Amino acid sequence: MNGVEVLLRGPDHWNHASPTDWAEVLATFPLFSAISKRRLRKLVRNATVAEHGPGHIVIQKGTSGDSLYLILGGSAKALGKPASRPLRTGDYFGELSLIDGAPRSATVIATSELHLMTLPRHTFLELMHNAEISLQMLRTLGAQVRRLEARPAQA
Repeated sequence: MNGVEVLLRGPDHWNHASPTDWAEVLATFPLFSAISKRRLRKLVRNATVAEHGPGHIVIQKGTSGDSLYLILGGSAKALGKPASRPLRTGDYFGELSLIDGAPRSATVIATSELHLMTLPRHTFLELMHNAEISLQMLRTLGAQVRRLEARPAQA
């Protein structure tokens, strides 16, 4: 059982998690693995957590984006080019608009009960001032882009 599963055990338990609890969870995500727990606690103080039912459109292609979304539980599907892709616990989306300020490049739809943490752009970008953190995030994002380019299209 991972940290996210522990927080999602009971009804609304994740709504009562502390910044320390969330820092422990985020530390298990590859994107945040190089960030200190102290910085992660600061990051999650500005985060929100929400639930979305199956079929709910979380973000729409072409709209402006000001948040990074982390999947704490459940699944979703990103619909965009070159291919659609499934998203699961531990995945994230919205990073491109977050970094470059351009409109969303994909639509993301919940395919099951979906628990998301939303990190506002200004909070996320504060982390980018640290060169070590920026390099780790660029490596992680680069690996994700390579994975997506190698993945065949899914219906």
